Amino acid sequence: MTKSVLIDKLVEKVPDFTRKQMEMIVDSVFDGMKEALAKNEKIEIRGFGNFKIKHRKAKVARNPRTGEKVEVPAKRAVHFKIGKPFHKALNETRASKSPDVT
Repeated sequence: MTKSVLIDKLVEKVPDFTRKQMEMIVDSVFDGMKEALAKNEKIEIRGFGNFKIKHRKAKVARNPRTGEKVEVPAKRAVHFKIGKPFHKALNETRASKSPDVT
């Protein structure tokens, strides 16, 4: 799903808002999330999941094409851990759609 599809779905659910207003709301939410993660704050959305920053150490890797050693600098990466209700809902939906294998 893209951001524009998300905005369209939200406009369908909440017809009191225009597409432009909903776009500003979604952008504000994402900007708030970016700011929180930039400050190393954890984001917890109950029933959905948690976002937090993981620090990755610098390492030496290999270019698979040439075999040459390449230095990879230390970096920060976003880690998402799915919430139990969301995980359960995903697996129930998947189980009901998958064919029974016997």
